[in-house]
Amino acid sequence: MTRTWDIFCSVVDNYGDIGVCWRLARQVTSELRQPVRLWVDGLESFHAICNAADPALPEQDIDGVNVRRWTKAVPAVIPADIVVEGFGVALPAAYVDAMAARSPRPVWINLEYLSAEAWVEGCHGLPSPQPNLPLVKYFFFPGFTPATGGLLVESGLVRARDAFQNDPAAVASFWRTLGVAPCAEAVKRVSLFCYENAALPELVAAWSSGTAQFVCMVPVGKALAQMSTIVGRKIEPGASVVRGQLTIQAIPFLDVDQYDRLLWSCDVNFVRGEDSFVRAQLAARTMVWQAYPQDESAHMAKVAAFADRYVAGMDGATAAAVRTFYRDWNLQSGETGRNWEALLARQEATAAHARVWAADRATGGSLAIKLAEFCQDRLE
Repeated sequence: MTRTWDIFCSVVDNYGDIGVCWRLARQVTSELRQPVRLWVDGLESFHAICNAADPALPEQDIDGVNVRRWTKAVPAVIPADIVVEGFGVALPAAYVDAMAARSPRPVWINLEYLSAEAWVEGCHGLPSPQPNLPLVKYFFFPGFTPATGGLLVESGLVRARDAFQNDPAAVASFWRTLGVAPCAEAVKRVSLFCYENAALPELVAAWSSGTAQFVCMVPVGKALAQMSTIVGRKIEPGASVVRGQLTIQAIPFLDVDQYDRLLWSCDVNFVRGEDSFVRAQLAARTMVWQAYPQDESAHMAKVAAFADRYVAGMDGATAAAVRTFYRDWNLQSGETGRNWEALLARQEATAAHARVWAADRATGGSLAIKLAEFCQDRLE
């Protein structure tokens, strides 16, 4: 049965929130063949990850998704069958009233942030009856176990990734589109997408003075701005700076599909937040995650919980190297540079583990499909 969807996204941290909501909207449209309206309050950020989006338009259709600019007042529309508020965003009061007046009433979903913490399983799917309204909101948690909502994994993703990674001509063509020169097979390619991190100078020093050669791909954004500060001059997209064994290569900010290919093409991927975090896991490459920094290091509980799950199945030395580096990178510790060498020494093992982990994630249930099934069971 065809169901309609309204997905609301408030752009909080530039790209992560809209990245998740856009991928969800595209998958519901393309795989479930169900119409989606995506309401976005930051079309400029949306344009950065979806070049087809025009920030000047109040309404546009992209890849089958009806994208609408979300201002303080949502136009009078009939609410969809399924209403998703991305990451607890507050829906307009008039829209909520229209949900309450609609017959049958919509299924209202609060799509939560991803966490590997154990408590998520107990909270996933819980109902929250709304005071003074005949509505129930359900909490839907992405996660890493069958008792959660899974991850956003498109049905053709693994096939597309493997075809790309096994096609040297396609990989070489991708680098050419970014203006990146070919490099020797022994050179390690690293992508860097992170928040400002006090440990980055130490890491750059370790890359520069180590025995291995690195090319670090840095898209336009906070990481590139910090890299410019480290080297003492602004690095423009297309330019590169050589420091010892390290070449810092500035590249444009990429849309979601091109960013996937960047992750597929690199040996090690530094990612942050949520959307790039999930895509790096699906890339089947060694990855390092920086959680969104919180006061009093509250984010370290999320880092430790993910590390506990992620290192399961690794040998002891590899697990220790991964745990230590994740801890140092997220604490922005001065030990990050020194502990990079221990992680690099285990790169063959982390790469093998990444392939197994990606395969497990791809078969663990797609969030979009699980969410649609969850809502279907609750529609009146």
